[in-house]
Amino acid sequence: MGNLKPHKNLECLLEGFSRLRARGLDSHDLVLIGDDARWKPRLIETSKELGISEHVRFIAYVGDELLPHIYGAADLLIMPSLIEGFGLPVVEAMACGAPVVCSRASALPEVAGDAAHFFDPQDSADLAQAVERVLGDPARRETLRKRGLERARVFAWEDCARNHRKLYAEILDA
Repeated sequence: MGNLKPHKNLECLLEGFSRLRARGLDSHDLVLIGDDARWKPRLIETSKELGISEHVRFIAYVGDELLPHIYGAADLLIMPSLIEGFGLPVVEAMACGAPVVCSRASALPEVAGDAAHFFDPQDSADLAQAVERVLGDPARRETLRKRGLERARVFAWEDCARNHRKLYAEILDA
């Protein structure tokens, strides 16, 4: 979800997805939402080289009104980023009940808390193993789904706005 720049680590995601298909997990497609004329051709080429191009879907743009439906229909969100300032797709997916598998990098562990299954973003085998563990264990998926719904509440816009107003008032009163 978002752009296709190298820090999103989508090459590792494609490699991990290729590993999953090679292990027989072939009932899923990988959907990448975002567009970038500079980086997309390389990702398309990589998916061809890995033999998975028929199972990788590139969707350039999805409006905000459709996002909850996409997250809600997903078996899980995989967030492989190397660098994130926050990681909004993680919270959005959790709020829609999608289990999350994400990299152990940057701000993502802080944002996801105990509501995601983590992997090493430099290791496509670890990514594949994490996805396989979550997809292969309905109880784990349900636990992550429930924890994600609860975790997403921490980031409700109304609460963030209220906390900012409170902080500003404290600063102005000082």
